[in-house]
Amino acid sequence: MTRISTSRRSVLRSAAALAAASSIAGIGGSRTASAQSNPALSPALGQVDQSLRQAVSNQTVGGVAAIGANDKGIVYEGAFGPSVTPDSIFWIASMTKAITATACMQLLEQGKLQLDQPMGKLLPQLQSPKVLEGFDANGAPKLRPAKRAITLQHLLTHTAGFVYSVWNEPMRRYEKVTGIPSIGECKNASFNAPLLFDPGDRWEYGINMDWVGKAVEAVSDQSLEVYFRENICAPLGMTDTGFLIGSAQKARVVPMYSRQKDGTLKPMAFEMPQRPEFFMGGGGLFSTPRNYMQFVQMLMHDGTFNGARVLKPETVAMMRQNHIGKLNVTTLKTVDPASSNDANLFPGMVQKWGLSFDINTEPGPAGRSAGSIAWAGLFNTYFWVDPVKHVTGVIMTQLLPFADDHVLKLFADFERGMYQAVTPA
Repeated sequence: MTRISTSRRSVLRSAAALAAASSIAGIGGSRTASAQSNPALSPALGQVDQSLRQAVSNQTVGGVAAIGANDKGIVYEGAFGPSVTPDSIFWIASMTKAITATACMQLLEQGKLQLDQPMGKLLPQLQSPKVLEGFDANGAPKLRPAKRAITLQHLLTHTAGFVYSVWNEPMRRYEKVTGIPSIGECKNASFNAPLLFDPGDRWEYGINMDWVGKAVEAVSDQSLEVYFRENICAPLGMTDTGFLIGSAQKARVVPMYSRQKDGTLKPMAFEMPQRPEFFMGGGGLFSTPRNYMQFVQMLMHDGTFNGARVLKPETVAMMRQNHIGKLNVTTLKTVDPASSNDANLFPGMVQKWGLSFDINTEPGPAGRSAGSIAWAGLFNTYFWVDPVKHVTGVIMTQLLPFADDHVLKLFADFERGMYQAVTPA
C-alpha cells in the first residue's frame, strides 16, 4: 500500500488510452477460466464467479481477477471485465514488498545481511537519522537525533520510524513545507524524509521496504530489476513481473479507475515512472495474477515451487513469525481520502508483523487460519497465504482509494468460497 501523489498521477504517461476506451458505461462481464479451475464442480466457487461477474456488470469495479490454490494446485481462476484475463498486467504497489523481503532473506541466508545489523554503515544516509518532533512558530520542521540506530529488522517490520504521508498528517505537512517528493515519484530526494518516532518504539507503516531495496542493491551490486529477475522471477517463471514495462506488456495493462463520492468510477491515467532514479522496493512492480500466484505458492510450499528453491524452509518459517514483540499493527488512518480509506485487514483483532507481512493472530471470518500471512497494494490488490490449511489466494483490481469496501467484500467472498471448496464437509 504505497503512497502515490495525486499531482504525479496527473502528469504520468500511462494507460490513458485504455482507460478512455473502457468507459464505465460500456463495461460488461466475461469469465476466463483455466483448465484446472471448474466452479461447476463446487457451488462455493460458482458463487465466487457470480460475485465477481456481478461486480463488473453493475459497474462496482472496472475489472477483477482472482486465483486461488491449495497444496494440490490451482483451485479457482477467474477474470472479469473488458479484456481482463489472468495474464493481464496490474500495478501491484505494496505487494512488491513481499518480493523485496524475499530478496533480502536470500541475502540473509548467504550471510551477507543480518537482522540486527545497524544499517548506517551499509546505507550512510541512515547513519544519523533525525526524528520530526513538530513545527516551530514559523512552520519550520523541528528535528532531533534518533535515540538509537536503525537495524534491518526495524526496516523489515515497519518499526524504524519511517511513515507514509497518506496516513500521517505531520509527514504530509513536512512534504509540503520542504518540497520533498513523495516516495511514489521514485526520486532519491524522497529518502530525505525524517523519522516520526524512535526506532523500535512502535509499528507504523512506511517507506521502510524502499530502504530494504537499497540494501539489497548495495549488497548484491545489482539493481532490483536485475536481482529480482535473476533470483526470484526467472526461477518461478514470473516473466511478466518487473519495474520497467515493455510495449507488449503495456497493451495488457488493466485500466485504472478512481471511485467518486457518488460511488461511480472514473477512468484515470496511471503508470509508474519508467525512468526512475531508484527501483521502488516498497511498491514499484507490475505483475499478473498468474505470476503473483507463482510467488505465493512458493511461500505456501516453504520456499520451493515447480522445482525452484527460492528460500529455505526455515527461512520461510521465520518470515511467518511475529517480529514486533508486544507491539501491534494498527489501523492506517487516512489523511488523503483520494488515495486511501482507513485500512485494517482485521478490525478489532490483534495483528502482528513478520518479515514482511501482516499476521492475523486469530482465525479470520472467511476461513483463514490464525498465523496466516497477508498484505495488499494501494490499487486494491490483495493476497494471503495460510500455512495451516495450505490455502493461498490473490485478487486484483485497479482502483483508488485503497481499502475500498466493495473490493474488500469481493475479497471476503473469494476467500470464503475458496475455503468452502477445499475444506472437507
